Amino acid sequence: MAKSKLVEANEKIAEGVVGGYKKMEEGVVVGYKKIEEGAVEGFQKIADKFVDHFLTKEGESVEEAKERLSAEQKVREEKSAVKREERKQKQKAVEADRQKAVDETDRQKAKPASLEAKRKAGLE
Repeated sequence: MAKSKLVEANEKIAEGVVGGYKKMEEGVVVGYKKIEEGAVEGFQKIADKFVDHFLTKEGESVEEAKERLSAEQKVREEKSAVKREERKQKQKAVEADRQKAVDETDRQKAKPASLEAKRKAGLE
């Protein structure tokens, strides 16, 4: 069956719109990627300058300083995790001791009450 002129015109318009949209999309994505790369590269340059100026030791390159700093940070994080775990264990022990004290107090309070109830019942 032959396509009408209206259907053909509609398809041409649709192709043009989709093509224009794709071109705009590509332009935006490419522009965004350039901006992103520029920002990342700029940050990296600033970070390198900072490390070079303030954090490198005598005769140490920027890369060596970054590796050293990274290793030091890892050690600090591991120590922090150990201390955090120790605090949790101490807190659990304190909570267990507190609960034991509460339980003992409750038992001591219950003894006189049970004795009183036995006296009233004539069992003692």
